[in-house]
Amino acid sequence: MKNSPLHQKHLAMNAKMADFGGWLMPIEYPQSGVLAEHAAVRERVGLFDVSHLGKASVKGSGALDFLNSILTNDLNRISDGMAQYTMLCNDQGGVIDDLIAYRNSADDIFLVPNASNTADVVASLEAQLIPGIEIKNLHNEYAVLALQGPATARVLDSVGVGASIDYMNFTHVQIAGCDVILCRTGYTGEFGFELLPLWKDAEKVWDALVLAIAAFDGLICGLGSRDTLRTEMGYPLHGHELSLDITPVQASASWAVGWKKDKFAGDSVLRGERTNGPRRFLHGLKSLDRGIPRAGMSVKDSDGIEVGVITSGTFSPTLKNGIALALLDSSVSLGTMVVIDVRGRASQAEVVSLPFVESHVR
Repeated sequence: MKNSPLHQKHLAMNAKMADFGGWLMPIEYPQSGVLAEHAAVRERVGLFDVSHLGKASVKGSGALDFLNSILTNDLNRISDGMAQYTMLCNDQGGVIDDLIAYRNSADDIFLVPNASNTADVVASLEAQLIPGIEIKNLHNEYAVLALQGPATARVLDSVGVGASIDYMNFTHVQIAGCDVILCRTGYTGEFGFELLPLWKDAEKVWDALVLAIAAFDGLICGLGSRDTLRTEMGYPLHGHELSLDITPVQASASWAVGWKKDKFAGDSVLRGERTNGPRRFLHGLKSLDRGIPRAGMSVKDSDGIEVGVITSGTFSPTLKNGIALALLDSSVSLGTMVVIDVRGRASQAEVVSLPFVESHVR
């Protein structure tokens, strides 16, 4: 099991720890708990350690064109200093991973994939490598911190960092005397940033931010609340809403595909699916009773016929209600009433549009 550079900080706070993609990471802190941590992000500010996320660089003449011929989204849609959500698919259209690409220049792209998929992403790109391009796995070179919530800009201002960059842009700043890549990105649906200090500087930057959020009644947050926050937003999680068996089209992520590009990995399958319509589609479900849906539970129509499966489910701290993301047959439409098998008990739910709560990322 791998450890974050902040591992000892989490142990000192008696955090509940769990395996995330081979990394031992904090789920929640006993001083607060998931519900309080979730509320802190929605109402004030929360600080996460997400250093388990991968990091990799693709450099060399033609790096952008090389990646653009493989990744789903179109890097020509963004300029230097901007970030883009994209996916790496196999030839069958299944998602090897979803990731963020940071465009330093046309010859220098920085990637942040998911923890458990970093090696697969690097290996897949290396298998298609062309002369002049260099790919490096930088998983243990950078830490990743997420500062999320409406008070985020004021927190950064208090540590001497201006936060006036647009959504999905990034810049370079200093915090506690350390160089940090500051990205206007996040996974909570709130205004926020993700910060990438060097691994060796992680504790200094973390300590400065922990002190700063205290002045705004902020909380250190674990990955449990990060999951409830992203589920409320309908954001996909690889292994749940995206996988080698779930395509971007099925996962309602066609917006992250550059359909006008000449080619990308899995393009023929995805174009066919887009034209003909997917056999299943990702929807939101909102419980109409006290049932709490969980991943893997079956979804049936009013006649008792199975029409899909829950990919992610939880109790929504914001709505005080059970919510879920589910892959449902293409025949199922918004407003349909369905039944979820919650441990042998029939729970009523409605098919609803996403997100469940309003986005404040901008």
